[in-house]
Amino acid sequence: MTLTFHLDPPLTPTLHDGILTLWADVTNAGGAVGFVPPATPEVIRPQLLKHLTAMAEGQHRLLLGLDDTGTPAATAFFSFNTHRLMAHWVWLFTVMVHPAHQGKGYGRALMSAAETAARDFDGIDAIRLTCRGGLGLEHFYASCGYKEVGRVPGAIRVAPDDHRDDITMLLPLT
Repeated sequence: MTLTFHLDPPLTPTLHDGILTLWADVTNAGGAVGFVPPATPEVIRPQLLKHLTAMAEGQHRLLLGLDDTGTPAATAFFSFNTHRLMAHWVWLFTVMVHPAHQGKGYGRALMSAAETAARDFDGIDAIRLTCRGGLGLEHFYASCGYKEVGRVPGAIRVAPDDHRDDITMLLPLT
């Protein structure tokens, strides 16, 4: 089975709910996607609604990976910079692959699809992303061509006694 990637798919109620389920499943499996376990789709819904609002305003775009049943299995959101001096690069965030599909190369396929999509955006020369330290994510992103360009020690508090580095990665497209 492979994933089919769609940039800016029409979001039906089924896809909307599927993205919420994906996000909750990734979070509850220990994924670093903005929440800590336990998380339910209802806890995540306000954040997804913020993404959808930004999409409607033209500030965000969604790359969605569907499995062979049409179920959301991977996502990545692009965020465009509004500052005129930084409009030449995009943020990539909420990058996730469903835990049932990990280890199959889908993460690498998602990152490749994100790079391909970004190359088609007018005036975009690079992709930036941040990741949570302590999980080895920076090594995965490095294997996809990203370079670590910054690190803030202890900037992410996942629990009162658990602080992680906030790592910034960059992929030049030129």
